[in-house]
Amino acid sequence: MASPNNKSKSSKDSSGPERQIVCSNRRARHEYDVLDEIDCGIVLTGSEVKSIRNNKITIEEAYARVDDHEVWLVDCDIAEYAQASIYNHARQRKRKLLLNRREIRKYVEAAESDGQTLIPLAVFFQRGLVKIRLGLCKGRKLHDKRQKLKEQDARKEMREAKARK
Repeated sequence: MASPNNKSKSSKDSSGPERQIVCSNRRARHEYDVLDEIDCGIVLTGSEVKSIRNNKITIEEAYARVDDHEVWLVDCDIAEYAQASIYNHARQRKRKLLLNRREIRKYVEAAESDGQTLIPLAVFFQRGLVKIRLGLCKGRKLHDKRQKLKEQDARKEMREAKARK
């Protein structure tokens, strides 16, 4: 006979692994329309991982590029780790992203054909590993940004009006 405690543990496992978000790119959601998202791994050195754990990463100006059927993260700034001394890393080097060939083909074809680009949206830890959420994005025009802000304001006012009733 199974105890109720065992049942609750299995339901926690089915809900998915814990994600600890380290950094997010809020500006990307404003400047781009995010069409699709994918989580991928990244190849890092030890001092880079320690810096990320200390929230010393910036992805505001970063983007992903494909070279020779491999996806690379460009212009991502990971600060040097003070305790690493001579074993430190270069701050803004190209970092390889880990995706399946099928995923690379799918996203690269979409990005090249329609003038879209791959933008990092968030950096997080999943089961102790650093992961990056990439978004397949299309740039917005200035009037599109204004229109989106107007729609958000209208939604906010409607929510507040409902709350007052």
